[in-house]
Amino acid sequence: MGSENTKKNKTGENTLPGDVPPDEMIKRIIRVDQAGEYGAQRIYAGQLAVTKKNSLRKKIQMMADHEKDHLEIFNNLMLERKIRPTALQPVWHVLGFALGATTALMGEKSAMACTVAVEEVIDEHYAKQANYLGNDENQLREIILDTREDEIEHKNIASNSLEKIETDLQPLRFVIKKGTKLAIWLSERI
Repeated sequence: MGSENTKKNKTGENTLPGDVPPDEMIKRIIRVDQAGEYGAQRIYAGQLAVTKKNSLRKKIQMMADHEKDHLEIFNNLMLERKIRPTALQPVWHVLGFALGATTALMGEKSAMACTVAVEEVIDEHYAKQANYLGNDENQLREIILDTREDEIEHKNIASNSLEKIETDLQPLRFVIKKGTKLAIWLSERI
């Protein structure tokens, strides 16, 4: 992946007629990443609001702290580049918290399955974004790749907590992954 990025001098140089113009795509990338980090903060806030088990709270708090740092970075990028946030942020505020609280109320395995599902989608999402960016957006690409590493760490922490994902958690993971993909699509555009 890294060697592909270094070959691209300019972001969007491989776009086709009808594709989103590179300057608009950069806005979408920053907008959706800020929305995603905001949503992640809300998921962890919901989980922390109902989780009593200390060992689980420590894991969730560590991941929430990473998300807080990521959110600050993307908030700053939005300000620097004068990019508006998604109009759906109030929706993600409520739904993120509700998803976190609900999965935590269902139990530790459900809470960790939620993290695995979300982070699997985000891992792919950030990799795709980094691959799109050219050397002219190297700083943004590095931010995305650094953030992706933390998200992969969160996925691994949650996966290790589960040992294996039980069959009864597969429908939950499926719904969360589909919902995350929909939230990405909507946040880029609205």
